[in-house]
Amino acid sequence: MLRAVLFDLDDTLIDWSGWGGNYQARNREHIEAVLASLPANGRQPPFLDLNQRQLESLLHNLPHDGWQEPDLDEVEQDYIRRTERAWAVGRSNLRAPHLGDILVDTLAAAGVPDSLLQRDALLQAVPWGMYPGVVCFPDAPPAMELLRERGIRLGLVTNAHQPMRLRDRELEACGLLDFMPDCRLSAADVGWLKPHPRIFRRALELLEVEPQEAVFVGDNPVADIAGAQNVGMRGVLRSGRQDTAMLAGLIEPDGRIQSLAELPALLDDWYPGWR
Repeated sequence: MLRAVLFDLDDTLIDWSGWGGNYQARNREHIEAVLASLPANGRQPPFLDLNQRQLESLLHNLPHDGWQEPDLDEVEQDYIRRTERAWAVGRSNLRAPHLGDILVDTLAAAGVPDSLLQRDALLQAVPWGMYPGVVCFPDAPPAMELLRERGIRLGLVTNAHQPMRLRDRELEACGLLDFMPDCRLSAADVGWLKPHPRIFRRALELLEVEPQEAVFVGDNPVADIAGAQNVGMRGVLRSGRQDTAMLAGLIEPDGRIQSLAELPALLDDWYPGWR
């Protein structure tokens, strides 16, 4: 009996193929915004009406409660190094990096006082959202609507180092947030990266279903398909840019689709009468 379908996020529900930006520019934007959020002389500075050049000038020259604003380029490079290092460690032991921890460590090394290093406040200042060129796959809302109408519980598990409250901004922009009220998991919040079984088991617990009652849909053969299969779920591969392992015969998904519009027919074969 089919009771739940879980989805990966990036390149499964939202399409990053049209994003033409670069990660260094994005990291600089994040660091600028986080530094700008720190209180100056005990009050919140009115940065919202400043253009980027004015903001950079203010960041470099404004004293913050007795501490000197660090060099933005140096902070940015340290932030990038720490992010890359955290992901390298995570890929080796599957312990998930956390954006908040990286921000705290980066700013602490830059000399920002401990009193200003509140992880939740720093995360709130990160300008996360839908980036230019990133869009919701048009097949996602109707597929999820059909599943919900048939009483299927829906969930999400993403290998993100951002906490889910940041990634929820994208889901809301895509009109997908309300489809998954009970189970939206970021690796950063759980502490483990897919394909570690703990993150999948946590999702099943939240949805109150057994592995054989759930299907996982994702675009990564290792993280999504092997991870789901390892805990007893069926894994459906949304074919995309990460098919190398599957094509080499190392991982065999239970099903393959090019579009989420193909998912209901696949479920018909496995769970006759689910709809």
